[in-house]
Amino acid sequence: MKNKLKFIILIVLTILFILITYLVKTDKIINFDNFIYEFLSDNSNNCLTSFFKVITFFANWQTIIILCIIILVFIKNKIIGVEVCIISIISCILNNIFKNIFVRPRPDVLKLIIQGGYSYPSGHAMGSMTLYGFLIYLIYKSKLSKNIKIIFITLLLLLILLIGISRIYLGVHYASDIISGYIVSVILLITYTEIINKIEKLANNKN
Repeated sequence: MKNKLKFIILIVLTILFILITYLVKTDKIINFDNFIYEFLSDNSNNCLTSFFKVITFFANWQTIIILCIIILVFIKNKIIGVEVCIISIISCILNNIFKNIFVRPRPDVLKLIIQGGYSYPSGHAMGSMTLYGFLIYLIYKSKLSKNIKIIFITLLLLLILLIGISRIYLGVHYASDIISGYIVSVILLITYTEIINKIEKLANNKN
C-alpha cells in the first residue's frame, strides 16, 4: 500500500513539474509570479531584508558543503553521513542540468543581492529541500522521542519554507522557480529514500 502511494505521489509531482515547466516556457505563469513578488515587496522593510539575507545563507552551496562535511565527520554512523553527501551532490547536479536545459533568466526587478546563473528551478529551493528534507527523514526514523521529533521537523520545515520565500523577496527568483525546485527535490527524496530502504533490507536479509 505504501509503495503504491509513493508511486502515485511521484506521478502527480512529475506531472505537476511538467505543467509548471510548460507554463514557465510559455510565459503563462508570469502573472502569478509577479503577484507573489509584489505582495512580498509591498511588505518589505529593512528588518525583513536583513532577516531574509541571513535565511538565504542556509541554502548557499558553501553552507551545504560545510554542513555535509560536519555531518560526515562528526556523526557516528558514517553510512548516514555518506548518504547525506550523495543526495546533496545529486541535487546539485540535477539543478545544474535543469537550469542549462530551461535557461530561464532571473527576474529583472530590483535585486537585493547579487546572483548569477539561470533561474529555473531554484538551486536554493532544491538544496534546502534535499538536505533538510533528508534530515527530516532521518529524524523521523530515529529513536528520538515524539515531542523532540515534532520540534526538529517543524523547525526544518519552517527553514525550508523561509528559504524559498527569501529568494523571491530578495528578487533573484520567481515563485514558480521555488515551487518547481521543491517538487524536483521531493521526487528525489522519495526515490532516494526508497532505494536506501531496499539496500538496507537486502543487507539485513544477508545477515
